[in-house]
Amino acid sequence: MPGEKKAAVKPTKSAAPQATEVVLEDSINISDKDVAFEEDLLRNPYSLRHWQRYLEHHATSPTAQQFVVYERAVKELPGSYKLWKAYLDQRKLHLTKRNLPYVKAQDEWESVDDCYERALVLLHKMPRIWIDYLQHLIATPRITKTRRVFDKALRALPITQHIRIWHLYLTWAKKIGGETALKVYKRYLKLEPNHGEDYVDLLVSMERYDEAASRLCKMINNEQFQSMHGKSHYQLWRQLCDIICSHPKDVKSIPIENIIRSGIRRFTDQTGRLWNDLAKYWILLNHFEKARDVYEEAITSVMTVRDFTQVFDTYAEFEESVISAKMEAAEAAEAEGEEGVDQMELDMRLMRLERLMERRPFLVNEVLLRQNPNSVHEWQKRVELWGDNAQKVVDTYTQAVTTIHPKKADGKFNGLWINFAKFYEDGNDLISARTIFEKATKVNYKTVNDLADVWCEYAEMELRHENYDAALQVMGRATIPSKQKNIAYHDETLPVQVRVYKSLRLWSFYVDLEESVGTVESTKAVYDKILELKIANPQIIVNYANFLEENKFFEDSYKVYERGIDLFGYPIAFELWNIYLLKFIERYGGTKLERTRDLFEQAIEKVPAKHAKPLYLMYGNLEETHGLARHAMSIYDRATKVVAPEDRADMYHFYIAKAATMFGVTSTREIYERAIEVLQDKDARVMCMRYADMERKLGEIDRARGIYAHGSQFCDPRITQDYWQIWHDFEVQHGNEDTFKEMLRIKRSVQVKFNTDVSYITAQMLQTQEKTKVAGGDAMQTLDRMTAGGPGEMTFVKSSAHSVKQTHGQDEEPAAPVAPVNPDEITIDDDEDI
Repeated sequence: MPGEKKAAVKPTKSAAPQATEVVLEDSINISDKDVAFEEDLLRNPYSLRHWQRYLEHHATSPTAQQFVVYERAVKELPGSYKLWKAYLDQRKLHLTKRNLPYVKAQDEWESVDDCYERALVLLHKMPRIWIDYLQHLIATPRITKTRRVFDKALRALPITQHIRIWHLYLTWAKKIGGETALKVYKRYLKLEPNHGEDYVDLLVSMERYDEAASRLCKMINNEQFQSMHGKSHYQLWRQLCDIICSHPKDVKSIPIENIIRSGIRRFTDQTGRLWNDLAKYWILLNHFEKARDVYEEAITSVMTVRDFTQVFDTYAEFEESVISAKMEAAEAAEAEGEEGVDQMELDMRLMRLERLMERRPFLVNEVLLRQNPNSVHEWQKRVELWGDNAQKVVDTYTQAVTTIHPKKADGKFNGLWINFAKFYEDGNDLISARTIFEKATKVNYKTVNDLADVWCEYAEMELRHENYDAALQVMGRATIPSKQKNIAYHDETLPVQVRVYKSLRLWSFYVDLEESVGTVESTKAVYDKILELKIANPQIIVNYANFLEENKFFEDSYKVYERGIDLFGYPIAFELWNIYLLKFIERYGGTKLERTRDLFEQAIEKVPAKHAKPLYLMYGNLEETHGLARHAMSIYDRATKVVAPEDRADMYHFYIAKAATMFGVTSTREIYERAIEVLQDKDARVMCMRYADMERKLGEIDRARGIYAHGSQFCDPRITQDYWQIWHDFEVQHGNEDTFKEMLRIKRSVQVKFNTDVSYITAQMLQTQEKTKVAGGDAMQTLDRMTAGGPGEMTFVKSSAHSVKQTHGQDEEPAAPVAPVNPDEITIDDDEDI
């Protein structure tokens, strides 16, 4: 072409192969546009910037010409990562665009390999170059060369960069498989031992189950192993069991049975599944008897009902599948006219399955007893399962009473002993029943009452067979006091046999037995012993006294009541006094009046105020019936001073009624006056109304008016309107204008008094709030709001006719006098009849 000239590329001192240089040397054409760049490169042959500008200039040139420029550049700058990276990418891109397979363009693929090899002479620490080179090799079928380049990369790069190579290396190894993949993974595990799960997955995919199981065993036994996939040790166990059970004939290098049994001991919450895996292993090896032995061992050793259900259901399915297989084989043999399966063997297997189903309730019971061997309920249920099998029942009871720890028993352990003895009793073997009871009385139970129940049941058994003397002897032995002194009934450090003689339940049964089949003297002795031990309750006292009374020992029964009163304080003594006094009065009436009075005086001497009223009424009734009326009034008078405040008003009403009946109405005036003085305001108000009504009936109008005036101080006109209405009606009937006005004046003064009584108003506000359930502030805040003088609120009556108002801080002229307004004022005309 005109204007162009060919120029040969000057050879450089480079270590690159000369063959490639000769090929490319004659293919460069330097145009006029390239001259400037060439001159710059001659002046600055080692400038990266000038080479990049030259390469940018040839970006649209043919690929071969670009490659020539790249070759020249990397010869001058063989350590430039940017030049090599761009050149290698360009070579790979050119190869990829043409879509040439390796078998058809082997020379071109190898020329790219040569470029990478030359680049890595100085750039062997650059992981990106290695990765690109390896990706280039992976696309070819050259396995050996690729593996060697991977190894060279791992040797050349620092350890911190190995993970980038290994990721590509493992992917390629898994793809090609075979021994190469296994050896690559083994090398990798030396660097990252926690990635053993990937190796196991590879082994399983290659059907190398024996080696996979061995590797899993090592990971499981290593307590420091941490799964990279987040699997727990149990999940690794499950994976191992799945491999073993699915391919039992391929796994030979490890003791399978021992491994699974160690898992059963280690993972106690998954024993059911692991037992099934072990049985499945033997089934796949066609060792059916060993599988059956495993199932039997499992159902007799699992600790939970869930695990038992898993194993039992699988066991039953196994037996059914074996029977079905045998029956199908027999049918096939008959169809072909051959000798069938042994019928005896088939019948034996059917009987074995039936027996297994019958054993299920017992096996479940055994599981529950293994969980809690101290469960009385489960032992009793096991006894019921045996039904009429006497020998098994006895064996079960014997095993139960020797297994259960008395202090840890869950349930009534004494009930198990009692039922054991009743079993012999139902079989008319009283000797054995007595032997069981004798052993039961020597057991150190949780509580004293448990032992007391055993003794009582022992005596009841003798009673059922009419051995009354034997029953009394049993109870006599049970209540023998201990030789130790100062024994506390609730001292848990002592055996129950030492403390049982203080059991009230035992003594109550003993005394009932003595009352039924014993003598009076022996019964009294038992009762006296109970009182001596100070374990009696009020019911024992009453029963003892009733027993003596039934047998005509009246004085002794009264002594029992007195002993009971001394033994118990109030309020129990109050009930005993009531029974005692009623019994005494019923028997003697007024014949022993002085003694009865002494008893009453003793009863009311220390009686609490809340229990005093019934005793005083009973005492007064005695004097009215058998004594003197004057004494009765004196008793009622004493009662009004000592009874509880809530009973005092009723007591005064009763006292007034009795006084009016015995001594006339006029004798009650003193009682009324004292009652009004001591009673609370609400009770005093009622008393005043009744007192005034009595005086009105007697014609004492002035006295009645004075009583109304005195009682008005307790009555707020806004609350106790009934009181003022009664007084109003009284004045209308018996008064005149002056007395009526006086009543109104008193009413106004009382209202003013209650308006200014802060404590009374506070109580009134609280009462109003409780009735209306109005939420708000406390009573004092309510009082402040009411005294503020707002519309519709309570206000004080003004004490002066003139009021001074201040508005906006300025004084105003006094207003005209305003008369106070009384809303309750009653206007009476001059000509109105009163």
